[in-house]
Amino acid sequence: MRVLHLLSSPVFSGPAEAVALLALAQRRAGATVSVAVDTTREGTGTEEPAVPRFEALGLLDARGLALCTKRGPAQLLADAFRLRRTGPDVLHCHLTHDHWVAWLGRPAGACLVRSLHAPRSIRWSLPPADAFTVPEAVLLGRLRPGPALVLPALVDAQRFHPSPDRPALRRALGLPAGPVVGMASTFQPSRGHAVALAAFGEVRRRVRDATLVLLGDGILEPELRRAIHEAGLADAVRLPGYQRGLEFIRWLQAMDEVWVLGLGNDWAGRPALQGRACGARVVVAALGALPTWADAVLEEVTPAALSAAALQPGRRDVPLPDVDAVARDLLALYARAGGPA
Repeated sequence: MRVLHLLSSPVFSGPAEAVALLALAQRRAGATVSVAVDTTREGTGTEEPAVPRFEALGLLDARGLALCTKRGPAQLLADAFRLRRTGPDVLHCHLTHDHWVAWLGRPAGACLVRSLHAPRSIRWSLPPADAFTVPEAVLLGRLRPGPALVLPALVDAQRFHPSPDRPALRRALGLPAGPVVGMASTFQPSRGHAVALAAFGEVRRRVRDATLVLLGDGILEPELRRAIHEAGLADAVRLPGYQRGLEFIRWLQAMDEVWVLGLGNDWAGRPALQGRACGARVVVAALGALPTWADAVLEEVTPAALSAAALQPGRRDVPLPDVDAVARDLLALYARAGGPA
């Protein structure tokens, strides 16, 4: 089975890491797999470019697709024409732009599959596909009849794992010895940083040596820094900036607890799963699949609810998803949707 994943993004964030893990696992299962990404841009802001990562993994597709959302209809049609001449058995699309390219350009007999990573993608203008995946089971009922499955959040367990020496890691990162709570998300209103700061003020009254680490960057950074200063928390809150690769994992490994209070483009809850994989207790908002990976779930995201749930002893035993098993399930979905068995 020849599989092409389409991911019209220039950065290795959002669904990109899960796509890479799936593609490698599908290869291990015997499929011929490659990934086409936006090859026209090096990245956006501080985010890691996608092309070098997929090249290093041996996954980058060589068909010459641009997959650029910024180049307009002419480039979309050019990609569709190129795809029609060189298409594989299965086109697995991950973003809306990919879906239109594949829908317009799929070769005769090719199977078209779409992964919907957030509920807003399920709308009347969604192009048809032979099969779909969704990030949580509740969304299956909103799809048109046909083959579908839940595609869970995925992490590379060989990279995301607890630190063998958390105290030493904290010293290396300049963190104090007390409990460390963290968030890893873009600084924008939907991610709940204002609630986190208000809740952390209450947590500090209960746990005097607690530290809050806010990983990321974004438009709210000046406002967050001002709020931290006005709350008298400058000595207790760290803002290391946007972290990539192994440095990002090291910061997660240093945390006792991870808070995920909002979601962006990935409703499978990968930030919560990453925190859990690194050994942290996880507190989340009741959004998407976040509760699947959480130790505590906030039905209402308020400072009082978050501070009450924070740094408590309760933990759940939640196994990490088996990437190879998920890849085999996807190959079976392709077969049900009309791809080669």
